[in-house]
Amino acid sequence: MKVEKVFVMGGGTMGAGIAQVCAQSGLRVTLCEVSDAALAKAVKGISWSVGKLIEKGKLKGDLDEIMSRITPTVSIKDAAGADLVVEAVFENAEVKHEVFAGLSPVISEHALVATNTSAIPITELAGGVIHPERFLGLHFFNPVPMMAAVEVIRGMATSDEAFAAARQFVLYIGKEPIMVNRDVAGFVINRINFPSTMEAMRLVEEGVTSVEDVDKGLRLAAGRRMGIFETGDMVGLDVTYGALMAMYKETGDPKWYPPLLLRRKVKAGHLGKKTGRGWYVYGPDGERIGPAEKS
Repeated sequence: MKVEKVFVMGGGTMGAGIAQVCAQSGLRVTLCEVSDAALAKAVKGISWSVGKLIEKGKLKGDLDEIMSRITPTVSIKDAAGADLVVEAVFENAEVKHEVFAGLSPVISEHALVATNTSAIPITELAGGVIHPERFLGLHFFNPVPMMAAVEVIRGMATSDEAFAAARQFVLYIGKEPIMVNRDVAGFVINRINFPSTMEAMRLVEEGVTSVEDVDKGLRLAAGRRMGIFETGDMVGLDVTYGALMAMYKETGDPKWYPPLLLRRKVKAGHLGKKTGRGWYVYGPDGERIGPAEKS
């Protein structure tokens, strides 16, 4: 199962990032979105990101050459020739099932099929694909071009060959695979990170400390490059909420139920950097102005 052509469904932050790292590694990529406008935005963002990496000396190569490897499309039929199909749409099981229902009849019978879910069990999503033995999870982390790890998650039906091929793909694009041998909600990294994320939210909710001080403390005392709330705004509060709800529904364990403050912000549409307001407030160019609670 050698991967040379990749089809990415979804051109949001994650999908665009996955397309970018594949193109940077010399792979041909087809990036699919629901509209030309969404595609144009995704391609523009990728071009800017690649340009910045080249400018800073973190990436070798020519911008035009790298971008020429990415083919934008609004048709899922273009998944037909791909060796690997990666779904990177909204973190919602029903939405993902709809995507796979449309893709499955088109995908080559030899292709690997992956979901970029951050928490939904792989076996649950595999129910909507024709060949579940070639289906698995590839959980990239945000921002994809900068984060070195990718969780490779095995579903109940995933074959040894598919699991090994996915690992080789991750290595090929310059990432480090984290092999997840059992399909549990939240997988490995989020099962470790989410308890501290939820506790940070509760501490702010209870007035014990502030969003800014939590982030500052984690950067200065815990060696993190970004604080919990800074990361949350970049990922999207709705994505975090969706992941936690998936874990709560799967396990029935109340410890995964999203804190009240997160639930309120999601209902209010304060989803982070993409909406201009989340844990922090952002200006029109995406620059951080200050914490939302003080603005």
